[in-house]
Amino acid sequence: MTNNQLQQLVEEVSLRYFAKPFCHHARFNSRLRSTGGRYYLQSHDIDINPRMLNDFSIVNLINVIKHELCHYHLHLAGYSGRHNTPEFKQLLRAVGGSRYAPQPKHVRWLKYRCLKCGRIYWRHRHLDTHRYVCSYCYGPLKLES
Repeated sequence: MTNNQLQQLVEEVSLRYFAKPFCHHARFNSRLRSTGGRYYLQSHDIDINPRMLNDFSIVNLINVIKHELCHYHLHLAGYSGRHNTPEFKQLLRAVGGSRYAPQPKHVRWLKYRCLKCGRIYWRHRHLDTHRYVCSYCYGPLKLES
């Protein structure tokens, strides 16, 4: 899906679920890591994480778009678009948007073993084994899987 197709999809979702037009820009932003999307208060633009389409279904992408459009329409109407306000929660419930971005089910665990004492460390992210050592015996670590 291209940015133009995303723009059209956001405009269609806005008209269908909010009965209001989306008059700004929507685009994919691959730098987003922990969020499904972002609404910018100054420019009123929306960025969407491309993983919402690549790793999940189109339904999840539309739910993330609904979430960002709640921020958009509430902010333009003069309300606070924050997550904890009753207006945001009510509008999000009314349109059926997702409260949180979906997380991938397949989380890869990395296994590190201390070469001195044999202690095992499980991590999601790679460690620099030249910089980090065992927290018990200060022995060197080795990646096993």
